[in-house]
Amino acid sequence: MTIESEIRRQGAASAAIPAAMTATRSARPPSGAEWGLIGLLAGLWASSFPLAAVALWSVPPLTVVLGRVTLGAAALLLVLRLSGLAWPRRPGLRRDLLVMGLLNNALPFSLIVWGQQHIASGLASILNATTPLFAVLLAHLLTRDEKLSANRLAGVLLGIAGVALIVGPDALDSLWSGRDDGLWGELAVLGAACSYALAGLWGRRFRDLPPPATACGMLVASTLLMLPLALLVERPWTLAPSAASLAAIATVAIFGTAAAYLLYFRILRTAGATNLLLVTLLIPIGALAVGCGLLGEPLEPKALAGLAAILAGLAVIDGWPLRALARRLRRGVPDASG
Repeated sequence: MTIESEIRRQGAASAAIPAAMTATRSARPPSGAEWGLIGLLAGLWASSFPLAAVALWSVPPLTVVLGRVTLGAAALLLVLRLSGLAWPRRPGLRRDLLVMGLLNNALPFSLIVWGQQHIASGLASILNATTPLFAVLLAHLLTRDEKLSANRLAGVLLGIAGVALIVGPDALDSLWSGRDDGLWGELAVLGAACSYALAGLWGRRFRDLPPPATACGMLVASTLLMLPLALLVERPWTLAPSAASLAAIATVAIFGTAAAYLLYFRILRTAGATNLLLVTLLIPIGALAVGCGLLGEPLEPKALAGLAAILAGLAVIDGWPLRALARRLRRGVPDASG
């Protein structure tokens, strides 16, 4: 049975990451405590982009990803042991976790880190923010109950316009000529965003499992996938990593991976999937602040323009600008019965 047929059978929902952020039903505004958690999660995920840039100073990309998922899995295994949660058992679970580990960790992490060899971490975070746009398109193609509506289509078109602004008008010439490594880096991050969207659709099957167990199983599966690849391609035992790179890998593994997944599921349970869209909106802001402020990465005006278009597209997909405009118009209409 193919991944596509399984997604069609299961439908479009997510208990994992990040396609759950594409929910379009209205939700209550987050409470003060939930805003704090949303901001913390956005900060943790935003930090993963500049931390990856530091890790790449002396460690190649596949080994960076292997270190991230391995340490993250070890941290969550400790959480499971301390919390007393039993490891779930059901037919096909190992296969499902392997697919989830591939789509949600091994493949997108590798594409993003490889792409960051050629583009700045802030730009990578902007392109990664297109994940909900891909999720909307894939849900339309692969499910029966998540079809494109007018606001979703408008949001996707805005997002595509933002990507076009970032990539620039000479993209095709550079692509065919092979002159622009930056373009390949941008395409790699966009591929990662598409993989994240597929992972969100695949994640429906884990709704009945304890979130820490799901996250841990996914990271263990990712480790099993990345280990032979990193060993064969990069021979990490021959490397001489710097202390800064090792510290960056450990930090992104513990905080940007293990802790972030636990926090993500907490917010999903209390604030709902629609409010989690706010995390997607905030991540590029934090990553740009760290990348430009601390790492001295350049930021072109077209990247800011593209970010504005992508964020506008996400907001339109969620529908809140239209709802806010409708409320304002209703308040401005005088009561004819008065």
